[in-house]
Amino acid sequence: MKKFDLTPKSVTAVLVGLKSRAAVFAMQRHVADYRDEPLMAVLPGVALSQLWELLAVAEQVLRAVSALAVAAGLAGLVAVVLASLDQRRRELAILRANGARPRDIFLLLALEGGAVTLAGALLGLALKSALVLALAPWVQAEYGLVLRLAWPGGEELYALGLVLLAGLLASLLPGWRAYRLSLADGMTPRL
Repeated sequence: MKKFDLTPKSVTAVLVGLKSRAAVFAMQRHVADYRDEPLMAVLPGVALSQLWELLAVAEQVLRAVSALAVAAGLAGLVAVVLASLDQRRRELAILRANGARPRDIFLLLALEGGAVTLAGALLGLALKSALVLALAPWVQAEYGLVLRLAWPGGEELYALGLVLLAGLLASLLPGWRAYRLSLADGMTPRL
């Protein structure tokens, strides 16, 4: 067995534990004021608190970007359903001619938009789970962070519920437009 020389050549850091909390700040001031060597005293609790504050700001920025992505997705959903109304005029008119009330058409399109939003949310959860499973070993080996697959927590379920509600509300606009279309409009050929 090979023996290594583990004698340090220089001291770069020292962990000092004090019995009195009041002495911590006095020790920090003493180390900072020491003139013979350029030293610095760091309080781990204070440094970690500053780190968490910085990460909280980054988390808020990421939430804002996520909200903008959801808004863009919902605007796209409304635009696609509104654009498809012109192609579906005959289908909606046939439904109306077969006894569907305007309210039924309204609910059909509103539920269609809600179903698309639900499918997108479920696909997003599945994609997140797949990415966590695929990248967890690499992230742990590269950065030492452990990623675990877990069911969404209360805050995440709340955000998911808000997205689903917003999708349902956004799909009310195409439903209202279809509600206002008349039976004769769908049966008249457009040239």
